[in-house]
Amino acid sequence: MAKDIVCGMFVDEDKTPFKVVRRNITYYFCSENCLNIFLSPERELHHLKTMTIMAFALGGLIAFFEHLHLLNLPIPKHFLLFLLATPVQFVAGWSFYRGFLDAVKSRQANMDALIAIGTTTAWLYSSLYTFQSLNLIPEIFPELVSNGQGVYFTESSLIISFVLLGRVMEHTVEGRASDALRKLLDIQPRMATVIRNENEEQIPVEQVKVGEITIVRPGEKIPVDGEIIEGYSYVDQSVITGESMPVEKKIGDYVIGGTINLRGIIKIMATKVGTDTMLSQVVRMVEEAILSRAPMQNLADRVAKYLVPLVIIIAAASFIFWHWVVGLPLGTALIFLISVLIIACPCALGIAIPAALMIGAGKSAQYGILIKNGEYFEKLAKLDMIVFDKTGTLTSGEPKVTDVLAFNDFTEEEVLTLAVTLERGSKHPLGETIIRFASQKNIIAVQDPETFEELPGQGIRATLNGRDILLGNLKLMKNYGTEINGQVNSILESLEEEGKTVILLACDNQIMGLIAFSDVIKDEAYEVVERLKSMKIEVALLTGDNKRVAEAVAKKLKIKTFFAEVAPDEKAGLIKKLRGEGRVVAMVGDGINDAPALVQADVGIAIGSGTDIAREAGGIILIKNELRDILVAIELSKNVVRKMKENLFWAFFYNIVLIPIAAGVLYPIGILFNPIFAAVAMATSDITVVTNSMLLNRYKPKN
Repeated sequence: MAKDIVCGMFVDEDKTPFKVVRRNITYYFCSENCLNIFLSPERELHHLKTMTIMAFALGGLIAFFEHLHLLNLPIPKHFLLFLLATPVQFVAGWSFYRGFLDAVKSRQANMDALIAIGTTTAWLYSSLYTFQSLNLIPEIFPELVSNGQGVYFTESSLIISFVLLGRVMEHTVEGRASDALRKLLDIQPRMATVIRNENEEQIPVEQVKVGEITIVRPGEKIPVDGEIIEGYSYVDQSVITGESMPVEKKIGDYVIGGTINLRGIIKIMATKVGTDTMLSQVVRMVEEAILSRAPMQNLADRVAKYLVPLVIIIAAASFIFWHWVVGLPLGTALIFLISVLIIACPCALGIAIPAALMIGAGKSAQYGILIKNGEYFEKLAKLDMIVFDKTGTLTSGEPKVTDVLAFNDFTEEEVLTLAVTLERGSKHPLGETIIRFASQKNIIAVQDPETFEELPGQGIRATLNGRDILLGNLKLMKNYGTEINGQVNSILESLEEEGKTVILLACDNQIMGLIAFSDVIKDEAYEVVERLKSMKIEVALLTGDNKRVAEAVAKKLKIKTFFAEVAPDEKAGLIKKLRGEGRVVAMVGDGINDAPALVQADVGIAIGSGTDIAREAGGIILIKNELRDILVAIELSKNVVRKMKENLFWAFFYNIVLIPIAAGVLYPIGILFNPIFAAVAMATSDITVVTNSMLLNRYKPKN
């Protein structure tokens, strides 16, 4: 089942003919009216306001003439009321009939059905009363006139007026709520300056192709994602990442479409265009989050699905009871029927969760946090353990070579030469670090190995000039029978206790040397760990490094729980085990080897500077490489979930408390619930839910 993004009603995807596809996302609607509002909200809102003004103007006149006895009217009073009420019923209220017919065609109930049935009943009763009392039609229902209950044109007209007013206010508030998404859509520039045939051309941004060169001058928006190939500038990325300060950009740096070039002229080679740009992905993910179903929504959906038919049954039962059992006049009994139908419209129940999700998804996007699905808001709010990958997440991910040692008559130059020779075929970050370090010493690979095998979580095995070469961690050496003597082992332990990562180089099962690396812990990591612990969330460290390195990093960050020597294919199993202990677990990572664990976790949090596969695997993406955004995501999620619960309370409160009153439970003590007040209460419930969700816009991170 899908959710109507306009009115929040429960929609059967297989039955409703009202749907539209935008940016590869299918939106489903309960009626053509909601579809039109989605396609052209400004036009529909203007029409809605016009109908509301008309309904109140005529409804006010009806109330004036009905309750004020005027002499010398050119026509009978009740007939005048009929003439005034009919346009309200069938012109201003036509959208309810259209929605009702759409519901019948799609074989499902919606709130328009309740409004249409309720007001039509009041109008029809009043019209029959009027025409019979004036002897314009035969006395089909003599009881109407003999009981002298009068007409309910005021009630039917003002019910329509107040429901329309509620919709106007609801759509106005929702329009403000979706401003964040609309602002994102407006960020994308319309035109781009590209170089074609050595000439500058202005073309629509949709026509830019991957590999083309675009020129961006100071003050202009960057049209596509790409790499700077010429120039230097500062770029305002606040609209995408939430960063308050401009970011320095030079040749080789990556820029994001929609951000603003502030200073120099830059030339950018387009790497992502159209729907592949980060801005398009941000918009798509925000829309998906708005349309997604949070677990809490299931309760609202189950209630909303059965509420409309149940309300019709309750309304009919109350009418039968008061008229045929108790013996109240037909007109009085109709009051109970109409009041129940109007008061119980489940619109507030339907939008309780989507309204909060809409604001939450838009608000998180403003801070550079993409939350893919509504369920992650709830899971983040319940989080009790968060597991961090070490390299590139808690550390800078830019290790530096600190030590190169040679053993057994080998030289440091030979160690580096062999290491570079093997690492040329690897994409591991440590391999790239070795190559950069060696190039600074003018050491390069002299030949290619005859065989090459990369062993994930261990290192590299190769043959060179017929000799068996190993480059990797202690586990690799042990697996292939390389002995580690006491001297090497002592040095290894000493380096690892300093928090350094060490790889060993062996030739024909003889240790040639070792290379040690140091990776700096991010400054914000200390604050984030402390803040998480203050939230009663247990923090754990997960790494493929050995126990001593993991322990050294964990000790610096005051993390009690750490998991070391965990191979990439074992990380997901570890996360699964933690979840099996009843924990709600988040995994934070940025590399390819983190992807399975990100998927396995209750909440996978991918660092934005990480690989594409890690970002695809994560349920939450931090566009900035900023750990503090984890705190923002958790705080915001708790606020969103609190609003969901409050909205559900108010939606249920209106229905649970007011349906019995509308059905006449207080009538024995003289209280008859006027249908007009039912319309006011129903509209108020919608506005309460949406306005309460709007308060999320006031959220600001603590730091």
